[in-house]
Amino acid sequence: MSDKNRIVLAYSGGLDTSVAIPYLKDRTGKDVVAVSLDVGQGGESLETIKERALACGAVEAYIVDARDEFANEYCMQALKANAMYEGVYPLVSAISRPLITKHLVRAAHQFGADTIAHGCTGKGNDQVRFEVSIQSIDPELKAISPIRDLSLTRDVEIAYANDHDLPIVQTEKSPFSIDQNVWGRAIETGFLEDPWNAPTKDCYSYTDDPDFPPVEDEVVIEFKQGVPVKIDGRDVTPLQAIEEMNRRAGAQGIGRVDLIEDRLVGIKSRELYEAPGAIALITAHEELENMCLEREQHRIKRDIDKRWAELVYDAQWFSPAVKSLNAFIDDTQQYVNGEIRMVLHGGRAVVVGRRSDSSLYDYNLATYDSGDTFDQNASNGFIEIYGLPTKVAAARDVKFGNGIEVPDNDVE
Repeated sequence: MSDKNRIVLAYSGGLDTSVAIPYLKDRTGKDVVAVSLDVGQGGESLETIKERALACGAVEAYIVDARDEFANEYCMQALKANAMYEGVYPLVSAISRPLITKHLVRAAHQFGADTIAHGCTGKGNDQVRFEVSIQSIDPELKAISPIRDLSLTRDVEIAYANDHDLPIVQTEKSPFSIDQNVWGRAIETGFLEDPWNAPTKDCYSYTDDPDFPPVEDEVVIEFKQGVPVKIDGRDVTPLQAIEEMNRRAGAQGIGRVDLIEDRLVGIKSRELYEAPGAIALITAHEELENMCLEREQHRIKRDIDKRWAELVYDAQWFSPAVKSLNAFIDDTQQYVNGEIRMVLHGGRAVVVGRRSDSSLYDYNLATYDSGDTFDQNASNGFIEIYGLPTKVAAARDVKFGNGIEVPDNDVE
């Protein structure tokens, strides 16, 4: 049974959510339970964040090291789907929100709350992702946003923190709004809101300048059923694979994205992303699929991958549609086993070698040398049957005077 006097708050440890703890208590009369997850975003330790939450007035602090859970269940599903929204964005924020929401709901059940609060504004995608995910897991829970619903603007936050002597150290505000996790980093606002302005060096943290790279880095990634299991012959977990490729691809400036993005809420926004590990792993995974997926299966999966990315971007992680697409995607990965050799250098991850025991590439069929097992004479009948519908249609066009005109060329 829920407690009408408790709210669960998605707590990051920053100014916005620290002020939100006593502010929600004052405005609603409800005690606040702070929930914090480590999804590989770096920065302060969970213990430090927990202590700050309690010092700001939280009655409980629920903290979770969710890095492996995030990598195993969310990043790997995005990898198997080659998920790139609008062809370039690897869903950095979109895939973390369902995981965070799952733990928010779990905390609400554990601590007997009937409301979940988050720190999103009214014009972003994440408010939709949090609240649709909450409804998908437990439709009885309510959701609120202090910034969106209670007019908690930054000037109000600072004044409130000073008036209440909250244990928050004020630092110079970054010109950017940043969200990051182990899968990547999203950067927006500030001077980037003018799409004519080029990014500056201080926009980036996960990647070095691709115009001044170190020597090229060759890496061999082994996959099993679409998931990386070894790098250069060493066993790795999904989290370790992402972290290592973040370091190595990031050092080469790989994974920078500058995008005018179609937001779910109907506006276009200018977004920067850094996702070195995600981009390198997706590049390798796609190339292994080129070897291992049957032609029609592969065509369908490319369409499915695009729709999967759009649906997950659009807050549908827990939807029946995504559940069904996951079943198809997981089935396609049965034979996506093998090794990809890549060269990382100067902002590019280039596949230079591939091998797989479950590949559909048959050297004896593909070669033009002696020993070729492909029966070239069979192509005559194939072409005749394959082109028959077009041939019949063309004859009809000629009959009714609609044939394709072939220009006469004067030959001297």
